[in-house]
Amino acid sequence: MTSDHDMLWHRCTYLGRVLLPLVDQEPWRQARRHENLQAWGIDTAAGERLIETFAALAAHAVAVDSSLSAAKLDAVSLNVVADAATGKRDYELLAGLPDTFTDDHVEHAVNVFRLHVYKGGEYGHRLTRLSTELRHALLVLAERAPIRTPTCGDVFRRAAETGLPQ
Repeated sequence: MTSDHDMLWHRCTYLGRVLLPLVDQEPWRQARRHENLQAWGIDTAAGERLIETFAALAAHAVAVDSSLSAAKLDAVSLNVVADAATGKRDYELLAGLPDTFTDDHVEHAVNVFRLHVYKGGEYGHRLTRLSTELRHALLVLAERAPIRTPTCGDVFRRAAETGLPQ
């Protein structure tokens, strides 16, 4: 049986996984992001994986701080997640993570994020740049939404409509 906390983390990682494909529905956005990553000396694939992980961590931090269940993540505003991405310290995003991970790729990505946090310096600067890129991606999705305050649930619905795998 999967605990609610594990389900919450799973929903947060799903948000991270679908974020960039939804933003990239306008292909020029992907090209601009790739140019930014290259200009910053960040490998494109690694940078995008860190953005996905960052999104999951930011959404998770918001949910944990508010004591939300997995079901209530859908009601969290994208703007709140964007604020957490740039407003919380990197190490604060690591609080409350599951002790074990069911997905080796996710565990590896979280460990890479941890290494960036612990190393600091240039690596911390990379995380700052990636947090800005994440915030931009979340705000792009928020601006596209036909409603005033789009939520994580709206992103999940849009991902399902687009046919992105769960």
